[in-house]
Amino acid sequence: MPLILFNKPFQVMCQFSAHPQRQTLADYIKTPGVYPAGRLDADSEGLLLLTDDGKLQHRISHPKRKQAKTYLVQVEGEPADDMLERLRNPLDLGDFVTQKCEVKHVAAPDWLWPRDPPIRERQNLPTSWLTLSISEGKNRQVRRMTAAVGLPTLRLIRIAIGPFSLATHPLWPGESREVDADDI
Repeated sequence: MPLILFNKPFQVMCQFSAHPQRQTLADYIKTPGVYPAGRLDADSEGLLLLTDDGKLQHRISHPKRKQAKTYLVQVEGEPADDMLERLRNPLDLGDFVTQKCEVKHVAAPDWLWPRDPPIRERQNLPTSWLTLSISEGKNRQVRRMTAAVGLPTLRLIRIAIGPFSLATHPLWPGESREVDADDI
């Protein structure tokens, strides 16, 4: 049963079926019969796990399993302490309330690949980087959370799922690697 780590590039669709305008996983992953355990929006980049084992896929992606997903988030503006505290605690997003999460203000990473196209930057507004770890994963949750506290997301990169991270398994966008499924 293969477990594949894949660094999904920006604007790649998280599906194997053809898309009329964008690349899909089929353009990168040639292993037959694997499917993503969870998804990333086209606008998001980073770590995706793929497997051909339905039980393993469920174990990785189901919210009750609480596999932490960590994101590196570039936001517009400078986060104040109260903004970070609001992100850490349950946050009402209208249609659901988030669970507690871990959030840190971090320096711009020196290992990060450039995005093509680059993010839009405004001269009079600084950008900052956060790491944010959640165990749920509702549609566009991280983007909605940062926007709710006044820090719109400019770039979103999933850097870890459970024990697997791009720090310990470095991959450039579009690269993949098979790992031992027992590690999860």
